[in-house]
Order: sequence, then C-alpha cells, then structure tokens
Amino acid sequence: MSSSDPQSFISALPFARALGMRLEAIDAGEARISMDWDARFVGDPATGVIHGGAVSALMDTCGGAAVMSYPGATTTATIDLRIDYMRAATPGQRITARAICYHVTRNVAFVRATAHDEDDLNPVATAAGAFTFDRAQKVPE
Repeated sequence: MSSSDPQSFISALPFARALGMRLEAIDAGEARISMDWDARFVGDPATGVIHGGAVSALMDTCGGAAVMSYPGATTTATIDLRIDYMRAATPGQRITARAICYHVTRNVAFVRATAHDEDDLNPVATAAGAFTFDRAQKVPE
C-alpha cells in the first residue's frame, strides 16, 4: 500500500487502531468506517452509552478517509469539523460512519458525514467538515 492509500491512512493512526476502526468501503471521495461498541469507550456507565468523543473520532477519521480517496489526494488534516448529535447510540451496537467529499478547491476539501448504529434510518450524529487537501503534482511532459 502506498502512503496515500486510505487503508494505510487509517492503519497509521494509533488512535483509530485503539478504537478498533475498520475500513468497510472506499470509493472516489467516499468512505465507510465502523467501530464496535466497547466498554472502554462508554461515557455513561449507568446506561452503557458510548462517549461522544469516540463517535467524533470515528466521523473525523471517516471524513479524512473520504478526502484521501478523492482522486489525486496525497495528504489531509482536519481544519474544522462540526458535529450535531441526534441521539445516543444504542449500547452494544456497532457504529458506522459514512462520509462524502463533495467539493474540493485547490487546498481545501469539504465533507459531509453521518453516523448510525444498527438503525440505519435514525442517525446518531451528522457532521460537516473542512480538511486540508494536497494533490499529487503533475509531471510536465
């Protein structure tokens, strides 16, 4: 895998590995990453609800993977990420984030993302973000 490969991008992030994130699907400008429920990530021991920070990390990583899968991308970093939490994720259920890189300028990529537990019709959170965007230089002929 090259250094610009989305799977290697995720594998290179110790935080993503620690949270058990898995790349499930990747396409040009789109990514889907999941994370199993884990007692270590619970924010409220009384209910077993996963901490919002873990959901945030999942959505941020998925947004970065979507940018890295955009044609020509070589590196990225989060500039800004707004997350709206819709409801608590159901304890014990896997959370899946889906992100789409819908617009790219010379140096900035714009992403929208959603996170769901096993109820695909009822999102846990939505996000909108801006990421740095560096592209491969074209070699003059």
